[in-house]
Amino acid sequence: MRPVPPDLIATAPPPVRDGVRLMVAQARRPVRHRRFTDLPGALEPGDLVVVNTSDTEPAALDGTRTGRPVVLHVSGPGPGGTWSVELRTPDGHRITDGRAGETVRLPCGVTATLLSGGPRIWRARIPVEGGLRRYLAAAGRPITYSYLRGRPSLAEYRTVFAHPDGRFGSAEMPSAGRPFTPAVLDGLRARGIGVAELVLHTGVSSLEAGETPLPERYRVPLATAEAVTATRAAGRRVVAVGTTVTRALETVAERDGTVRAGEGTTELVLGPDRPARVVDGLVTGWHEPEASHLLLLRAVAGRRLVERAYAAALDEGYRWHEFGDSCLLLP
Repeated sequence: MRPVPPDLIATAPPPVRDGVRLMVAQARRPVRHRRFTDLPGALEPGDLVVVNTSDTEPAALDGTRTGRPVVLHVSGPGPGGTWSVELRTPDGHRITDGRAGETVRLPCGVTATLLSGGPRIWRARIPVEGGLRRYLAAAGRPITYSYLRGRPSLAEYRTVFAHPDGRFGSAEMPSAGRPFTPAVLDGLRARGIGVAELVLHTGVSSLEAGETPLPERYRVPLATAEAVTATRAAGRRVVAVGTTVTRALETVAERDGTVRAGEGTTELVLGPDRPARVVDGLVTGWHEPEASHLLLLRAVAGRRLVERAYAAALDEGYRWHEFGDSCLLLP
């Protein structure tokens, strides 16, 4: 795939969430260019849209490491009260020379100690009175990257259907769901399209070439499992909102296409050796050409359709990254 020109990077949240562009890329049909408000009309009555209700944490902490500024990203909880973390420079570059036993000084006198792992993801201990989530609410901010102008508020990183479930949520926003609004959800229901919920709490998601997705915590409730199985039995489509929903559903999918309720940690990696079993369509943002997310997109929609969509997105000036435009893939 061709590289993404810098002028196609979305550098700030759009003025209206559901006003972003929506490409409808369907097998054996020309690519269509719409607005996200047109999503209900791109689907059919009886289809099922599955969304991720994970909340987004203010998971970035500004600190110092041997006297130099550093940003610590909290990816999620680990065993024995530890946390998975990533270190970055203030301008967003990875820090890969960390060492076990090293400490990172954080706001309010808190210290993180690297225990094991690396060079990218470390297991760390971050003792803080009242628990880490409360501390992040006071001292943290959303994880951001250098292509953004300024630092958008946490509200900009929360989807309309996000709600806390008592656990540490997503380190980074499940961004495919960001353009949804109450009006879009009402439009889906008015057209006879079902909406079901699950949870997958994402870790840090800035994956590069050759990196597989990190283990992530999920919960697929019984009502959603039954809705997916019934939709497929009726010959209708199951449309996942994002790679997070796809990963959770495919984790609990049987070989025969039925889905069971489930909860735990998934290490599933979709790709040529493990294609999608139950997801028939995908609402997604636009990922960098080298991102490992593309393997999942191809596992659902096939290489040819994904590459056709990406070529059209570059030709038509679609905007990239978490505040950019959207695509509906219908193989």
